[in-house]
Amino acid sequence: MAVSAAAAAAIAMAIKASGVLITVDPENFQAILNKAEKPLVVCATGGVFSKNFQYLTSYKGLAFFTKSRSPLELSLKVEVIEANKIWVP
Repeated sequence: MAVSAAAAAAIAMAIKASGVLITVDPENFQAILNKAEKPLVVCATGGVFSKNFQYLTSYKGLAFFTKSRSPLELSLKVEVIEANKIWVP
């Protein structure tokens, strides 16, 4: 019982530390990137049973996340950082 309470507290602290994370579909993620002047995107691949492509960006102080079964085609204005993993609480 104490272990599950500690785990729940750790998750709550992680969510507080990471701030607001908004999950959107890939089409809305692309629309957000199109609105930004110099977008920065962190990319990673994930998945246990099937591969997925994960993307994270910030716009007007909010963090936006999406994942897709196929890679997104990002414009040349997007600065891309390849990460080993994106952890979403």
